Amino acid sequence: MTDNAQSVYELSLIESAPDAAQVVQEKLNAKVDFERAKDLLEANDGAGNTFKATAKPVLIGTAVVGATTMIFSIIMALTNGMTENVDKLSLLHAPFMLGLISGGAMIYWFTGASTQAVTTGAYRAVEFIKANIKLEGVVKASIADSKKVVEICTRYAQKGMFNIFLAIFFATLSFAFVEPFFFIGYLISIAIFGLYQAIFMANAGGAWDNAKKIVEVELKQKGTPLHDATVVGDTVGDPFKDTSSVALNPVIKFTTLFGLLAVELAVSLTRQQGAGLAHGLALAFFLVSFFFVYRSFYGMRIVKEPV
Repeated sequence: MTDNAQSVYELSLIESAPDAAQVVQEKLNAKVDFERAKDLLEANDGAGNTFKATAKPVLIGTAVVGATTMIFSIIMALTNGMTENVDKLSLLHAPFMLGLISGGAMIYWFTGASTQAVTTGAYRAVEFIKANIKLEGVVKASIADSKKVVEICTRYAQKGMFNIFLAIFFATLSFAFVEPFFFIGYLISIAIFGLYQAIFMANAGGAWDNAKKIVEVELKQKGTPLHDATVVGDTVGDPFKDTSSVALNPVIKFTTLFGLLAVELAVSLTRQQGAGLAHGLALAFFLVSFFFVYRSFYGMRIVKEPV
């Protein structure tokens, strides 16, 4: 609410209304001070950022709690109630150790790919605005131009989501078919790395955003090189706190829930058809996942193209 209140104020263009102050004075018997109103809204926006940075890790924590339950259900199934193969739940068991490494790698790839999708979409939107919308002497853009900007942002958001989801989907299938205890290590790593990465990104993003608010509200340095630097920092902070950190919640939940089904299928297939078929499917799924991982970066690169 505090975040949107500041945006609603700006988009209302109330300051440019010729009789806004007079109407407020007549109807509400209040003297209008637009500068003070903007300062208060900016300060409230900073409080909202702090609240979001505090609340989002709690949401990720709920996903990790659910993931822990699912992981232990898989462990109980694979060890027959902790009566066999318990030695494979160890760092000395190479597949388990490799699973821990792979899960952390997946988390860091995801946060990078989601940030890249946001950056590319924003760049394309700005590119369109600079080429097609005249900003000098214009109070607001036309509805058609505004819709085009929204369309560009939506298209790149969907493109990024498509690549990321399919990469995670096929990676989960692949790792489940590699080796059951490799997959357990992978799930444990996804939960642990995902939790702390989400906390870091939510807090860092809120700090970058609030640094800009401090410069604008407390230091009154809007339009200075210092303010320009904090705006650049906010372009990193926004995808950190509003995209990558919160999106780790469904990533953790989907991976563990779908992984439970995938590993049961893999164990059953290995028992019936042998390990060769399972490993062949693992390789095929991995190659499909790698293709979408490649697309998530190189397919979303910012290259010059006609608008």
